[in-house]
Amino acid sequence: MRQKKKTLIVSQAKDQLKPDATAVYVAAQQAAAAIEEAIEAEIPLIVAVAEHIPLHDMLRVQSMLRSQSKSRLVGANSPGMISAVGKCRLGFHPIPIFTPGSISIVAKSGTLSYETVASTTRAGLGQSLVIGMGGDPLPGTDFVDALRVFELDEDTKGIILVGEIGGRAEEDAAEWIKEYRKRTERPKPIMALVAGIQAPSGRVMGHAGAFVDAGEKKAAGKVRAFEDAGVVTTNHPSKFGEGMKRLLGSEAHRVSSPASSHNQAQQRNMHTLRRPTVKSSENSAYLQRRNIHIPESQSFEMLGNLGVLISKTEDPESRDYFLTLAVDRTNYAPCIVTSHSIGGESPHLHAKTYPLELDKVENESTLSSIATDLNCKEELLDSLSLLLSALIDIFFGKEASSLSTRVSRNRQGELAVARAEFTFDDAAFRNVKRNADLQEMRNTSNKVPEEVEAEKDGIVYIKLKGDGNIGTLVNGAGLAMNTVDAIADLGGKCANFLDTGGKATSETVKTSFRIILKDLRVKTVFVNIFGGLTLCDMIADGIMLAYKDLGIKVPVVVRLRGTNEEIGQKMIAESGLSLHAFDDFDEAAKKVIELVRQDD
Repeated sequence: MRQKKKTLIVSQAKDQLKPDATAVYVAAQQAAAAIEEAIEAEIPLIVAVAEHIPLHDMLRVQSMLRSQSKSRLVGANSPGMISAVGKCRLGFHPIPIFTPGSISIVAKSGTLSYETVASTTRAGLGQSLVIGMGGDPLPGTDFVDALRVFELDEDTKGIILVGEIGGRAEEDAAEWIKEYRKRTERPKPIMALVAGIQAPSGRVMGHAGAFVDAGEKKAAGKVRAFEDAGVVTTNHPSKFGEGMKRLLGSEAHRVSSPASSHNQAQQRNMHTLRRPTVKSSENSAYLQRRNIHIPESQSFEMLGNLGVLISKTEDPESRDYFLTLAVDRTNYAPCIVTSHSIGGESPHLHAKTYPLELDKVENESTLSSIATDLNCKEELLDSLSLLLSALIDIFFGKEASSLSTRVSRNRQGELAVARAEFTFDDAAFRNVKRNADLQEMRNTSNKVPEEVEAEKDGIVYIKLKGDGNIGTLVNGAGLAMNTVDAIADLGGKCANFLDTGGKATSETVKTSFRIILKDLRVKTVFVNIFGGLTLCDMIADGIMLAYKDLGIKVPVVVRLRGTNEEIGQKMIAESGLSLHAFDDFDEAAKKVIELVRQDD
């Protein structure tokens, strides 16, 4: 009743005010309901900024969006969108770095978008429209949606895309760009960056959607897709301004129409480094922060309670078949995935996907197709139907993010589950206290103690394998990924990924230092901060506090950009501490590597 009353109030307000847009600033636990009210009221543009909205709440929102044509959602987990030309902001962007101009930007990462905006401002280009796609797995607006707007926007003379690992949005954008360049006589120049080149497999890199799922391209593959489409790529957002200025020609607002061979030369000039990729084994037990991974024994128990046969004594002649319930990150909806393995091949080579509606169990046609994929004969259809029903019940009832099973015939010829790997959405408990029982099942056997400690303070810390010796402390997941990537391009090796969050404080900085310095490999710490909402002087205060309280012995390089950067840099310079302050990223990163090599 209360929800219906709220929806009625929103609808009445819409009828009276006739708004073109609404911004949803409420916390994650109320955000989905607020978005749904706006959709029901048919408000044309809805911008949602909340982070960590439960996955299944957003699946419900996506289902509503697909069933109508009146409303568009930007976000969630987005800084919003801003028209520098129209001087209109829906979100929480740091206004001082924006200036009216000719470059449109769409980005998954908030901090990387701020870096990009600042770079185009310094280059004298300015911005026309900036859209925060957001880092969640189920965004309301993706790169292709933004590109369609930018194509038609008369104020937009150049386009920048800022992507990262996870999903297919970058690949879809690359395909759209190929077609756009074929059908357009004078295409607008496009640049791009993809964060997460060095991201280890099987990890969630801060943003809920920043992980490589089965069958998805890694960051390096996305970079190649962009380059194949004629997009000029770079490895750091501070390079976008001058790079775009070169593409636009000597007059900043004059669009040239380069020939294909000329564009390829530009690509080589802007992105000549072939970056090394991290070799790391897949380990979904590490999918943290947005996911609860439970032990296989608990997964078996869940299935067994619903009547599904469990077997550890498989027919040695039986082929491996896989049945998974997951989220389709292209169509933003639940799906059933079938696959099989032949002669040691990856099962992903033979994967088939079937859509799964929120309010429907599998139908006879889908069941028949899945039975064919899994080589199930007619006498096994009932047991297959039982397994599918059980997985669907668990998926929706416990708000799963992925339920993977390996099925085969047991020695009695019956269909049984031989392996099971279940993960669930942690945000459902953390933000709305649903499915509390899953917390007791959480598999912590592979957890690194420092990662657990960091998570308690809202910090995402990932200890990287190998001989990395540079500790990184960064605000924002996208910027943190890109920092590790760019240092690797310069020949350095990072010991960790650390995201203090987009709203770092002096206390989180101090806590971050304590965690980083527990790793005895660390010889130098690189603090890379872009102050959007975060104040650079507050970060400087946190660094000095850490020095005082922790007795830091290793050299620290600090790169401060953004809000109050001059004040923060002055505080560092006058501190009398062993700190090296910079505002240019490359200069700071080179200093870090120099200090590490001096210590060798």
